[in-house]
Amino acid sequence: MTSAFTVGFDLDMTLIDSRPGIRAAFLALSAETGAWIDADLAVTRLGPPLEQELAHWFPDDQIQAMGDRYRALYPEYAITPSPALPGAREAVAAVRAAGGRSIVVTAKYAPNARLHLDHLGIAADEVIGSLWAEGKAEALRAHTAGVYVGDHIGDIRGAHAAGAHAVSVPTGPCTTADLRKAGADTVLADLVEFPAWLREHRARRG
Repeated sequence: MTSAFTVGFDLDMTLIDSRPGIRAAFLALSAETGAWIDADLAVTRLGPPLEQELAHWFPDDQIQAMGDRYRALYPEYAITPSPALPGAREAVAAVRAAGGRSIVVTAKYAPNARLHLDHLGIAADEVIGSLWAEGKAEALRAHTAGVYVGDHIGDIRGAHAAGAHAVSVPTGPCTTADLRKAGADTVLADLVEFPAWLREHRARRG
């Protein structure tokens, strides 16, 4: 009998290419507020919390309000343009097929993350939002996740803080060399390789 297990996944640039949607949401916020936002630059540094990006474009005393407004605009502008990355659906499905649970742990606002998953038919069991880097370990430990899959060095830090195996994919802003240097336990070319890796990983663990 296969024992139950949990795999965590990051969202932006791991499961989905959110750059088109985030760009559109930033442009909508810029048009509404009159503030200059270089949306093309912003989407090259996805991963950290939204507030870190907004700090480049708004005074400190406006960041919370602008974050709230961005999140309100997000469903209208960001969901439809953002596709699943290659292998995303299959990677999540492979966890379920092996008898496990998949959770999405992301810095994104959880209701908006869930909208992406529902729109794209990515069947994660649970979504936990507003966590970044080592903060992701809170959710990974709570769900006893033994593996965490992400595209950013912050995801590696979160996995290791939780005692989980850090699987990295260079589909976001970090290169394969960046991910290896940061201590990734496994680096795959993309999520297309994940189902085979999971089978081998589970077999090695007995």
